[in-house]
Amino acid sequence: MGKGKAEAGTPKYLANKMKAKGLQKLRWYCQMCQKQCRDENGFKCHTMSESHQRQILLFADNAGRFIDGFSSEFMTGYLQILRRQFGTKRVAANKVYQEYISDRHHLHMNSTKWHSLSEFVKFLGRHGHCVVDETEKGWFITYIDRDPETLAMQEKMAKKQKMDKDDEERLAEFIEEQVRRGNKEEEPSTSSYTELKRDNEEETIKLELKLGTNIKVESKPIKLEKRPLEILDEFKKEKKYKPGCSSTSGTKKTSVLDEMIREEEIKKEKSNRRDYWLAEGIVVKLVTKSLGEKYYKEKGVVLDVIDKYRAKIKLLETGDKLKVDQAHLETVIPAIGKQVLVLNGGYRGSNATLKEIDTDNYCVTIEIASGPLKGRIVNNVQYEDISKLF
Repeated sequence: MGKGKAEAGTPKYLANKMKAKGLQKLRWYCQMCQKQCRDENGFKCHTMSESHQRQILLFADNAGRFIDGFSSEFMTGYLQILRRQFGTKRVAANKVYQEYISDRHHLHMNSTKWHSLSEFVKFLGRHGHCVVDETEKGWFITYIDRDPETLAMQEKMAKKQKMDKDDEERLAEFIEEQVRRGNKEEEPSTSSYTELKRDNEEETIKLELKLGTNIKVESKPIKLEKRPLEILDEFKKEKKYKPGCSSTSGTKKTSVLDEMIREEEIKKEKSNRRDYWLAEGIVVKLVTKSLGEKYYKEKGVVLDVIDKYRAKIKLLETGDKLKVDQAHLETVIPAIGKQVLVLNGGYRGSNATLKEIDTDNYCVTIEIASGPLKGRIVNNVQYEDISKLF
């Protein structure tokens, strides 16, 4: 009579539970029967059993359907762990796999259509499930969240940023209009007080005063609506003319406008300053030797920006395409008169023309070439805030 299972609570029962608790070797696992054997002898006995033979016959009838089902289940479980535990952070693919296999009831990779983790990671990258890149430390992946709620939230954020930008442009146009009005008011008036002079100084004017008669001028008749003393008294009382009065008011008005513009630029500088600066179409320079000496100090154009901090670039000389982090790149300053793109700060995203380069202070002077602020001169722009346009 065969020996039955160990009773609950006995030492044999506890030993069996402790052995079954941990992960066993993958080669002794049968995916069709979902049975894990402890050693080679146990796996051999299982493969000779009648239940296993029935499962193998079912598999042989439609092997492709089973493999596709196992592959889909494996990918779903892997992506769920990636999305829930790591989100959209960049993480090593093997680290996610270790989390996945920590469950002893997981679906094993040897039953899928991928023979290795590298092939599986490449599959995720080709089909747009993740952003993948290979480094010296192995494959790294970044999950692409296509959840409807997340996409709706991103769309709302994009609309809000667009509305904020429209408000900023309207405010900038309002400030420009105020500046134009102030400049018009500062223009000197055509009418001004002048000194009264006679055309012929040698000619004398004789006045004959008679009671009840008007003023008469013998040589040239002059008609006065008011007496000279009355005009002088009114002039002193009204104090219409003060030397330097118009220039003082103009200076005060100009200083207020300048202060408004300065405060608006400081506000825009704070709101638009980011820790990422990559943009499509700019020329950058490689400053890392980790990719090899032949790529060091090489220039390239940014073809695509990946997750804000990484870029796909095409080298100008060799035509090679690389994916690099922004920490391994620096901006390129063109010759004076060339077009640049503002990458950071208050004028972020604006096209501009390079006007002057200050090599001592590592800054430049630019002229905005697009948008409502077209024509504005901006001084003391740092090298890293602009880059040459391709």
